[in-house]
Amino acid sequence: MTTTRLDLEYLGARFAGWARQPRLRTVQGELEDALGVLLRRRVELTVAGRTDRGVHAWGQVASYQGDPVDPVAFNALIGPDVAVRAARSMPGPFDARRDALSRTYCYRVLHRRERSAFERGHALWWPHRLDRDLLHACAVAVTGRHDFTAFTPKETDHVRFERDVVAARWEDRGDILELWIEADSFLRHMNRTLAGTMLEVARSRRSLEAFLRLLDGRPRAEAGPTAAAHGLHFAAVTYPGSSDDSPDRMMDSAQRKE
Repeated sequence: MTTTRLDLEYLGARFAGWARQPRLRTVQGELEDALGVLLRRRVELTVAGRTDRGVHAWGQVASYQGDPVDPVAFNALIGPDVAVRAARSMPGPFDARRDALSRTYCYRVLHRRERSAFERGHALWWPHRLDRDLLHACAVAVTGRHDFTAFTPKETDHVRFERDVVAARWEDRGDILELWIEADSFLRHMNRTLAGTMLEVARSRRSLEAFLRLLDGRPRAEAGPTAAAHGLHFAAVTYPGSSDDSPDRMMDSAQRKE
């Protein structure tokens, strides 16, 4: 049977996350219900990375067993806050989650005293003082293999807490600061807690040395707050032999949307 890849984008504000849940509106539920109408059978989606309630996506990827459908027809059956950008049959076996080499997220911070009408719901408003050099130092420290136990809830299904961070950096765009982070996979709330803890360092609420100690598997209680979900965006997935899904390309695309 043909395997189809879907390229997706969505606003997370009105979704209870990606995963289907009884009596709740979820991205997976909305997409699978529409696919069921188009293909006249029950379809189960596999996703590159599950997102939590309120988290957005620019470059999400999902797959299913079956023929591609017209994205225009697909989009006519789903809400305006989610869109199928492309649907294509894959030349061989393809699984959106298992075949992914890395995922990239972007956490966006609005750093100015005045709020923004346009960034509301898309960036964390941070009117406090902030040392940008310390933010950059934190991102450099995160790169590589570390134990991120401190950055995920204590009640978790994870059994492995080490992750390989391929790249991490803060991009400075004037009032907007963006934490771009790419890794093989992520723990639940990991990026939001990293962002919240880095902002504490940048505000001089904790030292850089204390932040570095957290990367050795310290308890969750020693790290900072989990930053608001609406600042986080699932940006890109990298697959073998594919340059279209590169994080740099997605970063360029995100800049064009601003």
